[in-house]
Amino acid sequence: MGTEESLTSAMENMSVSSEVAQAKYSRRVLIKSIIKRPDKGQGLFGQSVVVGGWVKTSRAHGGITFLEVNDGSCFDNLQVLVNGEVFSLAQLTPTGTCVMVEGELTQPPEGKEQKVELKLTKVLEVGTVDPRKYPIAKTYLPLEHLRSYVHLRARTNTISVVARIRNALAYATHTFFQNHGFNYIQTPIITTSDCEGAGEMFQVTTLFSEADKLARDLKESPPPTEADMEASKLLVKDKGQRVSDLKTNKADKASIGAAVSELQKAKDQLLKLEERFKLKPGLPEKDGKIDFSHDFFARQAFLTVSGQLQVETYACALSSVYTFGPTFRAENSHTSRHLAEFWMVEPEIAFADLEDDMNCAEDYVKFLCQWLLDNCLDDMKFIADKIDKTAIDRLQKIVSAPFARITYTEAVQRLEKVTDKKFDSKVEWGIDLASEHERYLTEVIYEKPVIVYNYPKMIKAFYMRLNEDNKTVAAMDVLVPKVGELIGGSQREERLEVIEKRIEDMGLPREPYEWYLDLRRFGTVKHCGFGLGFDRMVLFATGLENIRDAIPFPRYPGKADL
Repeated sequence: MGTEESLTSAMENMSVSSEVAQAKYSRRVLIKSIIKRPDKGQGLFGQSVVVGGWVKTSRAHGGITFLEVNDGSCFDNLQVLVNGEVFSLAQLTPTGTCVMVEGELTQPPEGKEQKVELKLTKVLEVGTVDPRKYPIAKTYLPLEHLRSYVHLRARTNTISVVARIRNALAYATHTFFQNHGFNYIQTPIITTSDCEGAGEMFQVTTLFSEADKLARDLKESPPPTEADMEASKLLVKDKGQRVSDLKTNKADKASIGAAVSELQKAKDQLLKLEERFKLKPGLPEKDGKIDFSHDFFARQAFLTVSGQLQVETYACALSSVYTFGPTFRAENSHTSRHLAEFWMVEPEIAFADLEDDMNCAEDYVKFLCQWLLDNCLDDMKFIADKIDKTAIDRLQKIVSAPFARITYTEAVQRLEKVTDKKFDSKVEWGIDLASEHERYLTEVIYEKPVIVYNYPKMIKAFYMRLNEDNKTVAAMDVLVPKVGELIGGSQREERLEVIEKRIEDMGLPREPYEWYLDLRRFGTVKHCGFGLGFDRMVLFATGLENIRDAIPFPRYPGKADL
């Protein structure tokens, strides 16, 4: 049964049920299961339910207070009616208050937007809020301001909507690849390989903490002095002479054994002193450089910038695989498009070439867009109303027409002819296209997503397959409106001698990539893959201006809250 059929069946079953489903792992009913039924909850009138959530707003009218309660399961709130003569309102009404209440589902007066509301009969739990101190007021707060309250900002409409959209895109990602026979592989976060070759990596090391620990140890218990060492050596010499004398004089075994034991103790003590005598404060060095053989992994290690190289090892055994996880880049960038920690979706396909790669990338992006239209329309309507009026239209255009496909050379030629805009970066063959170039191609020239392929080899990574012209590689980027590059991919270089030469030409150390070269030495296979910046996909779908609002806990230069 397909996704659409499953959803239709589920909705039909829900429409004939007069019972509201309780959350499986909680003593409450999800608000979504009340108001998102096909009958909008009208078939539940008279039922007593327990709901929990946070008060968005409150208002009083004719002795009744109306609470707008939201539990995050959907965008819409459930209106809760509270009789002020029966219940204390002081703790219930402030914005941000958490309530768990029991009540009867009733029909609102005619003409009201809500189709169902809850008449409160019992207050079960209350998490109070001091409105004078609560930083997330019901008034509009700029997204930049909310980044100072990353632990509370999910309670706002915008961030909660983005969270649900992000969740839907993650679910859709696994659905797409699982439906097409891909195996999900968990690649390491700690790596010794630099996939991009740019060197902008966070280092993972215990050397600094070990150096601090050693400094404290040496301060509390200073190392032995030269005099201490000489005295210990002299003691060993004396004890050795004592053993020798006893043997010469043919002393009894007991006396000789005791002397030997004393000698061994003196030697053990000397070894300990020699070890401490060699200890020096600071980082271990060898030949004037930090000696990483003393580090935790006995070599340099980093936070990964990509799981691609590692997931290729499984593509060369399981054929179609993908990884989906956090990646890191120590790029000191403060732009609205960069994060220090970001998530990547990286499939790899064996027995496939660049055209297969482009086809998979296009289908995947279209699948994500259609998924949002099918499953997140309420949230997308909020986005269209408050953030980006073109958001829904943009998704619909993505799924309705094929992407344009042009070579890098053709892209440069088109951009060189542009006269109605002056680019900040000069357009010429050999440059790495800037965001302004990418967006002009997709927003102005083609007015839809564009796949640019066959890039100059000097601006691409060593593992991309060299084309017959010896100037370009079989690389491709998927460019989309609002964002620019969304996907970067390539056919991988499967020829051992060619990739060895590429590593050498780019000045990369060979030793860290020997395992990668083994994939070419033993059963090499034509294969391809790409990486989609997941946070950029969220940015594209929502039309947000800053990627720091597209991820729950943004990390960027100077900021790593929580």
